[in-house]
Amino acid sequence: MKEKIQNFLRRFSFRTGVIVMLMCIPFYVLSFAQAALPISATTKGILWAVFFGLAKTFQYCGLTIVGADGVKRIKEWWKNKKQKEE
Repeated sequence: MKEKIQNFLRRFSFRTGVIVMLMCIPFYVLSFAQAALPISATTKGILWAVFFGLAKTFQYCGLTIVGADGVKRIKEWWKNKKQKEE
């Protein structure tokens, strides 16, 4: 089952993988920002688990789509961007 999911996700493009990885950011923010809401601790715990779980899901799905070569490509892009700023 795990291999079927990985093979399905690998069919998507590099750009799709980056977009999916970026979608994890709002869920990370929501998972911790909900602590400031005036709601019960139980509800906060449930919301944290849901949003943090969604963030991790998007993160790992994005990494699976992008793959190891894509991660290297992103690192090179980030490195070149920093060098141009200096």
